[in-house]
Amino acid sequence: MKIGGLQKTSLIEFPGKLSCIIFAQGCNLRCPFCHNPGLVLPEQFSPPLQENEVLSFLGKRKEYLKGIVLSGGEPCFQKDLPLFLKEARNMGYAIKLDTNGTIPDMIRLLIEEALVDYIAMDVKAPLEKYRILTGVETNTRNIEESISIIRGSGIEYEFKTTVVFPLLDKKDFEAIGKLVKNAGIHYIQRFSPSKTLDSRCMSFAPPGEEDMEEIRKTMLKNVRECRIR
Repeated sequence: MKIGGLQKTSLIEFPGKLSCIIFAQGCNLRCPFCHNPGLVLPEQFSPPLQENEVLSFLGKRKEYLKGIVLSGGEPCFQKDLPLFLKEARNMGYAIKLDTNGTIPDMIRLLIEEALVDYIAMDVKAPLEKYRILTGVETNTRNIEESISIIRGSGIEYEFKTTVVFPLLDKKDFEAIGKLVKNAGIHYIQRFSPSKTLDSRCMSFAPPGEEDMEEIRKTMLKNVRECRIR
């Protein structure tokens, strides 16, 4: 597996578990507001970490760490992800997957093979706006399928959407809510112009408190719980 980075300790990324974050190198989307261009654009890749070195780290820290977060980039973009997760699972780790939901077959496989305990899926936009928010042509049927798989999986999950004006507007969250209808929890997170794949997004202003609260209330029409990050 191509690993672009490792954060050795996190208290917040895996609910209830002290974890590390493994960043997969490579992504099939080009979201202009993405804050990890170094994991998305091949011309910005750093030399990848050796997989055996990362597994060695996990072996040494298994008494201390309880969880692994696979983030990116897009972990499901990597065909050997299941093999890596089997190694981690054999060490006793709980596993959280961060995904953009574009590869439902991989998500289904990981669930069926009991290789994931928690899934966090980015729901970028209403389906008709996916091209704008992802920067590429996206098969939105895959997005719908992933949502359905995750929602019916029986494992812990969350959906999340970055509130990035002007690419999204408030009324878009009516459609996003319907897309994930009856989900247990949906997070809305503020766009922050600290680093972006498309430099033009650096001029976008973060949404205000009132905007976020209005969107949260809109989401509650369709989901059981919505929280602001």
